[in-house]
Amino acid sequence: MFDQLTDGLSGAISRLVSRGKLTEANIDEGLREVRKALLEADVALPVIKDFIDKVKAKAVGQLQIEGVDPGQQIVKVVNDELVALMGPIDTRIREQGNGPTIIMMVGLQGAGKTTSCGKLAKYLVEKKRRKPVLVAADLQRPAAIDQLKVLGEQLGLPVYSEDPNASKGLTGIFKRGSRAAEVCKNGVKFATQAGCDTVILDTAGRLHIDDDLMKELRDVKERLEPQNIFLVVDAMTGQDAVKSAKEFNDQLAVDGVILTKLDGDARGGAALSIKAVTGKTIKFIGTGEKLDRLEEFHPDRMASRVLGMGDIVSLVEKAKEVVDEKRAERSATRLFEGRWNFEDFLEQLQTVKKLGPLKQVMGMIPGVGQLMKGVDLQGDELKPIEAVITSMTKTERKHPDLLISHRTAGSRRRRIASGAGTTVNEVNALIKQFKVMKKLVGELTRGNKLGQLMTQQGIEDMLPRLPGGRALGKAAGKHLPSKKDKKRAKR
Repeated sequence: MFDQLTDGLSGAISRLVSRGKLTEANIDEGLREVRKALLEADVALPVIKDFIDKVKAKAVGQLQIEGVDPGQQIVKVVNDELVALMGPIDTRIREQGNGPTIIMMVGLQGAGKTTSCGKLAKYLVEKKRRKPVLVAADLQRPAAIDQLKVLGEQLGLPVYSEDPNASKGLTGIFKRGSRAAEVCKNGVKFATQAGCDTVILDTAGRLHIDDDLMKELRDVKERLEPQNIFLVVDAMTGQDAVKSAKEFNDQLAVDGVILTKLDGDARGGAALSIKAVTGKTIKFIGTGEKLDRLEEFHPDRMASRVLGMGDIVSLVEKAKEVVDEKRAERSATRLFEGRWNFEDFLEQLQTVKKLGPLKQVMGMIPGVGQLMKGVDLQGDELKPIEAVITSMTKTERKHPDLLISHRTAGSRRRRIASGAGTTVNEVNALIKQFKVMKKLVGELTRGNKLGQLMTQQGIEDMLPRLPGGRALGKAAGKHLPSKKDKKRAKR
């Protein structure tokens, strides 16, 4: 997420800070680098100009402050302006006092609108304890109706739909408004009869904004008077996303934006531009294809991610949702007592997978995102490790010594390699890593060699290996200060 923008801003700020004392002249020079990074991230030109002017005014204004580290000073200014640019936090959903709350989802075709309907429904069920109904009002794309029905089945939620090819009949031609508006109206009646308190309308989209589309959407809005109109925007379309957001808002007066596909967007310009261009806040962001990959948008956390400082608050919130505290405590106790085995290891791997793609999780840890730069994580890095462990028998997982020092260890390893579809060397590497990790943790609990955990070799030993034997730690460790760096720092 925001890889290109993060690299550009981090590099620009680092070069600015390296000049030592900040002056108005070198602030101007540094902000040219920041402007370049924002342009490459596809941020709207008027937004860039306003952002740079505000950062410069604040940075120059703080030059007089004595005793403040210039690096911290400029980072804080940029962070504060990023928060102001994307803020404020507004994840509220207006509720209807009498009858079901209506949420109308609008957006261009391909933005992820139908999937976002499912994600929002899951969010409302789990976080707000609501009972939503999904209404298939996209009659232009028949596959959208089938897709919404599949999502409803996965979530165990009712879906209201009508045959898009059904004839209106003689009385239908005299009804006011479009067929889509009629379907939505019937969907609300269905929700009321079913005792549901929320209706999510999945309306039609187009490849581009046209008069027919906007007329249909205005008709739905006028007839149903939804309490919430959410615009679904594909972040990967950059400035096109911002332009379409402005047009939708001009004609429908949307209440907020749901930004999708942020997990695949390396630039992030849309996230920084939409609020400034439309005046509408980003309500939620989609960070993956799965239905649980919808997050409330927090500008302060996003600014922290953009600047490469991680997002530990969101990571803790995710962990609370997926981690069983008692099991985690039991596993930690076993680890520090030297009784940790491959069953515990497998349990931890499965917990990490629930947190999301490894690249996202690592990026939320302060500092680690920068350490992992250059490591190509595709999202399935843990599968080979999981395959090796699940190829072990339950007895072998509970008693690792059977694979280490037992007389049958060699034949057991060959069988495991065959079952996992990998080589014996890969199995050997995982078992060796397991042994070293237990040893390091044991020494840590006894108060010995604490510094060893912070060395390049220590990091390589603690982090999982990728297919082909390449350690994640190899990439992280190379960023650690060398002996020459430490001597240079002392001088």
